[in-house]
Amino acid sequence: MIYNTDSAHKIAEFLLQIKAIRLQPSKPFTWASGWFSPIYCDNRKTLSYPKIRTYIRQQFVNVVNDKFGKVDVIAGVATGAIAHGALVAQDMGLPFVYVRPEPKKHGMENLIEGDVTKGQSVLVIEDLISTGGSSLKAVEALRTAGCEVKGMSAIFTYGFKTASDNFKSAKCDLITLCNYETLMQQALASGYISDKDLKSLKSWRDNPSAWGK
Repeated sequence: MIYNTDSAHKIAEFLLQIKAIRLQPSKPFTWASGWFSPIYCDNRKTLSYPKIRTYIRQQFVNVVNDKFGKVDVIAGVATGAIAHGALVAQDMGLPFVYVRPEPKKHGMENLIEGDVTKGQSVLVIEDLISTGGSSLKAVEALRTAGCEVKGMSAIFTYGFKTASDNFKSAKCDLITLCNYETLMQQALASGYISDKDLKSLKSWRDNPSAWGK
């Protein structure tokens, strides 16, 4: 679910404005998975714009306070959500850790960077949800460390059914600041895309692995 409809549209406007999200139905991108995609998302670009990163940080803080309540630790998923998670933790006066995609191959071989203790409640910050697989690995790592993961909040989700199923199976609540439907509405309203583009973008989301082939 998205946190707030009005703020979701504002974030969609920001993401399109700074080209953190690009929509190119007629000239698709190729993902690492081999999928052809009419959309490319790089939310790390928001960090270069103080007004935008501050707005996103405040929406994350609102999500924590309104939807999850008191937490002991904020965790970011490496690498895209490290900075956003740290900003949230700083604003809330909370400890911060981040979770690597795999253990470091030298030194202490840490998977979780920073200090957490068994029994602490954690809210996980993510920048982008696609299938949810890598995001939920972070949840698993924190649970293995004995933490209570209260849920996850992300800037943007494509809204794939497989992601919804994965979060449900992991029993992890997910609240996002913006989603694919809101982005499409904003892009159409602003003239960024046409009705024809919208049809193509909707068909991609329905069957991304087969789209464009």
